[in-house]
Amino acid sequence: MSNQDTARDVRRHGSIRLGYQMPNFTYGQPVSELFPTVVTQAREAEAAGFDTVFVMDHFYQLPGLGAPEDPMLESYTALSGIAASTERIQLSALVTGNTYRNPALLAKTVTTLDLVSAGRAILGIGAGWYELEHKSYGFEFGTFTERFERLDEALQIIHPMLRGEHATFDGKWYHTDNAMNEPRLRDDLPIMLGGAGEKKTFALAARYADHLNIICNASELPRKIAALHARCAEVGRDPKTLETSYLCFLMIDEDGDRARKAQQDFLGNIGIDLAAMSEEERAQSLADRQFVGNPDDVVEQLQTRVLDQGIDGVIVNMVTNGHEPGAVELAGRTLAPLFA
Repeated sequence: MSNQDTARDVRRHGSIRLGYQMPNFTYGQPVSELFPTVVTQAREAEAAGFDTVFVMDHFYQLPGLGAPEDPMLESYTALSGIAASTERIQLSALVTGNTYRNPALLAKTVTTLDLVSAGRAILGIGAGWYELEHKSYGFEFGTFTERFERLDEALQIIHPMLRGEHATFDGKWYHTDNAMNEPRLRDDLPIMLGGAGEKKTFALAARYADHLNIICNASELPRKIAALHARCAEVGRDPKTLETSYLCFLMIDEDGDRARKAQQDFLGNIGIDLAAMSEEERAQSLADRQFVGNPDDVVEQLQTRVLDQGIDGVIVNMVTNGHEPGAVELAGRTLAPLFA
């Protein structure tokens, strides 16, 4: 298939129904083997039926996943490397921290990734939240309100630039003067917002996004969907035109007991004793974002707890074993039929 054919195929099938996120680069290997392991996971995801591969846009590892000094790759450099090593799978950050880049530069960056990958880029974007990174790297953190003001202004610049318009904007935080964005492969590069904020994030998604990735406990999804429908109604948008997905932890093994042991070990390492928790406590903990067991177990859990709540797709990470040969293939083989 030629690059042009690939680009046309992605434009026709640009939905995110089954995504694979790599939030963890601590593989117990030499640094020289780190990126080859990333590429292997991306290729395995592509072959197994995942439609999109994601990396985080962070500079330090996140609390709950590891220590700040654990390995973390710059997202757009990594995505370009993955683009060169894959053929069909879409590519995105989940999600780009708006505070880390000038918005016009970000529009140029993701457009170049789209060109490099023959039309496979998605712009995932959010307000930014990890204060330690901002302080360490010298980025202004500001208040919660200020970060969302910045995101709103950034989208008013990025959205037209991705669609071939010249962006002139004079805001509180950002200024552009007839900013051009050439070359572009297409004028409909998707924008995905990510987050949980029912007022601010969901309102911006209703105004600007093609896709919203919701990050919350699964038990909160009915309320989140109701809030999203309300934000769409406020701007006169049909919520059916805004795709949704849910980000979750997947711990899958042909042996369900082994998967459940991996969950217990993972939670135990961050001070959570799953066996000592009531059902109510589990629903309020990180465990409520985890889908665990053998293939039949996780299919049933995702169907009832996520898809039946009105969510269109899922993005899974596999922090306990995604880097192990065959793990991503098992996940894709198991979950792809849900979206056939």
